[in-house]
Amino acid sequence: MTLCDDRNISPRKQQLLDGALRYLLRHGIANLTLRPLAAALATSPRILMFHFNSKEGLLQEVLAELHARVVSSLRAMHTESAANQGALLERFWEWATSKKNLPLLRLLYETQIVALLNPAEYGRYLKDISTDWQAVAFETLAPPVQTEAMATLCVAVFDGLFLELMATGERARLTRALKEFIRIANAGARG
Repeated sequence: MTLCDDRNISPRKQQLLDGALRYLLRHGIANLTLRPLAAALATSPRILMFHFNSKEGLLQEVLAELHARVVSSLRAMHTESAANQGALLERFWEWATSKKNLPLLRLLYETQIVALLNPAEYGRYLKDISTDWQAVAFETLAPPVQTEAMATLCVAVFDGLFLELMATGERARLTRALKEFIRIANAGARG
């Protein structure tokens, strides 16, 4: 899935977005400057400014693309396992922490941390991403646990476990913790 599929965006801009995402997955965003990024994309900083208006505009569009890809994967998993919410959360954890997808989630969380340090520039991004994750969590829950509070709790648990994974690398311990959360949530839902 690309933004080009969802919006009226030129193929060249989509190419730049995809290249920028690959670059950020390798290098992160904390020390991003346009010259090395442009060189890696075989273009110039001026062309990047033409397409994105600013470094922040470029980052926001690349991060929207990244977020859309991650949410799309979660929604596809939800469709496949709608009957078992615990299985969905476990499958998403396995997907997110796999060698292939871990860089995607790491970049998403790195972005949120950088955005928190610059709320004037990224405040809308932070609000939008939070609102979107809450909505996704809510839609994947089923009654009787389909509540705003449970959606918030699921997002917070996942965030905490993922940040702990990035800090410690202890995937097995954190997977056990996720399973314990699911067990507790299921017990509470039963009564």
